[in-house]
Formats: sequence, C-alpha cells, structure tokens
Amino acid sequence: MSEQYEYVPHRLLRRRVRDIPSGAEGELMAVINENVSDNGIEHWTELAYIRGSNGREFTTAVANVEPA
Repeated sequence: MSEQYEYVPHRLLRRRVRDIPSGAEGELMAVINENVSDNGIEHWTELAYIRGSNGREFTTAVANVEPA
C-alpha cells in the first residue's frame, strides 16, 4: 500500500469558504487525498480541511466547498 495521504492543490486554499451541507464557514487550510482503505481494499478520497472562526478545523468532501 502507498502513502496514507497526499496534499492536493486547490484554487480556494487560504480563502474563506463555506461547507454547503452544514453552512459552516472558515478558511480552507488544506485539501488532502487520503487513503481510507479498509479490509485490504484501497480507497482514496479528497477531503477539505477548513478552520472555523473558533480555531477548530473540520473536514468535508471537496465537492461540498464553495467560496463564502
């Protein structure tokens, strides 16, 4: 199995964004292609890491991110 994660460039990095499903807003800190493999089956997914105004980060699917 390869690395567990890799950083992905994104046009909204370090900009204010909104998580569409929750409506939460914050700064897009990173987009990471993460290996979430289970039972020996390799599966990768791209997650957006967003830092909210309270300083805590949360994740969402990259497809859920839009400019705020």
